Amino acid sequence: MARESVKARERKRQKLVAKYAAKREELKANGDYAALDKLPKNSSKVRLHNRCLLTGRPKGYMRRFGISRVVFRELASQGKIPGVKKASW
Repeated sequence: MARESVKARERKRQKLVAKYAAKREELKANGDYAALDKLPKNSSKVRLHNRCLLTGRPKGYMRRFGISRVVFRELASQGKIPGVKKASW
């Protein structure tokens, strides 16, 4: 499980990206790279990293569900994810 500070930092980056998204697009379209450079570095979406919503785990992230493979397996075996069941053949 990730430390709370790491998860908080990632949430802060997500807020900054959302806040400056329109302004970044406008500056990129105009080619004003000097003004773009003055925006906060964490407002760039390439700085975001996919993390599990429940544990904050950075690796083994499943985009479709927003959680890591470990949590996914746990929830799926408990039957808490609709439409997902353990395969057997």
